[in-house]
Amino acid sequence: MNDLDLFSDPSSDGHLSSDRMGRRAQKAARKQQRRKRAGGRAAVLFALAFLVAVVGVGGVIGYAMLDDYLHPPDYKGQGTGEVTIQVQDGDLVSQIGATLQHQQVVKSSRAFNDVAKTEPKASTIQPGFYRMRLHMSAKDALALLLNPASRANQVTIQEGLRLAELLPVLAKKTGIPLKNFQKAAASPSGLGLPPYAKGHLDGYLFPARYDVPPKATAHDVLKMMISRFKQEADGMGLEAQAKTVGLSPGQVVTLASLLQAEGGTHEDFPKIARVIYNRLKNGTPLRLDTTVLYALNKRTLRVYNKNLLVKSPYNTYLFKGLPVGPIDSPGTLAMQAALHPAQGDWLFFVTTNPSTGFTEYGVTEADFARLKTKLDQYLKTHK
Repeated sequence: MNDLDLFSDPSSDGHLSSDRMGRRAQKAARKQQRRKRAGGRAAVLFALAFLVAVVGVGGVIGYAMLDDYLHPPDYKGQGTGEVTIQVQDGDLVSQIGATLQHQQVVKSSRAFNDVAKTEPKASTIQPGFYRMRLHMSAKDALALLLNPASRANQVTIQEGLRLAELLPVLAKKTGIPLKNFQKAAASPSGLGLPPYAKGHLDGYLFPARYDVPPKATAHDVLKMMISRFKQEADGMGLEAQAKTVGLSPGQVVTLASLLQAEGGTHEDFPKIARVIYNRLKNGTPLRLDTTVLYALNKRTLRVYNKNLLVKSPYNTYLFKGLPVGPIDSPGTLAMQAALHPAQGDWLFFVTTNPSTGFTEYGVTEADFARLKTKLDQYLKTHK
């Protein structure tokens, strides 16, 4: 018997006892569990580290996004250079901000919108073209939009101008050469005149305020004015209303031009319209000095007997009825008065005080003589 025999089980046939095998299996299992626990702790630590990294980056991004929301990007100062932007009719403040950002006037539309929320006048920004600068602060950009001096290419045409007077005004205010306007006026077929204008521009270049595009031509400007006339005419139902007063649309415009030339004040338009309608009905010559002056291409308060003999279809002393066309560009009030005359039996009117526009009315020749004397006295004292 050797030493090994002392520790061996005779019945084991040389194999380890079941107890020793059990202990070894338990020991191996404990080692495996320790490895699993170590691996699990490493995984947890890695996950935690990854989560911290993600949260950290997300926090930075989130903070940046929050800061951007609370403090949208904005330039500083009044900017440099010059750029013209257009505010369209009906644009909301947000749309204006988008235009400014697109044109690189402001850094972000949100910065402009935020500033606009604190300015009650922001909602009063008018459509048109504005001279702005590049890279402006939103506050300075809004201030420019609210400053009338920033308006670019804005042209206002007053009522009552003749074509020969109107074209030079357009040339001066737009910077487009006068010869360009004269050339465009000489070929009106492509300007969109209504058929009843019969190719004549006088009376159909509507007096109003216009925002002229920076690159507009003389043709574009005249077309824009005629388009505005048609818009106004459609708005008051000119063609349909003309039938109710027994005139053609073109005759209504002609009558309105007479009111614009003769009216001392806007309140006189309907009364003077009634005088003209009464004289047309009676077959009496209108005898209006303004039509004679149009034929002579003059502007004066003093009309002499020799002037009344001018051979022209515009001379309402020689020819009955309305002149052959408008003698100026009438405004909305004159056109409305031509369609809606006042009620009365007047046959005469005289502006007895041209400085104030005070106008008096009469029914008889004696009334007219009396009123004419008052005008003559005024003219003697105002030479």
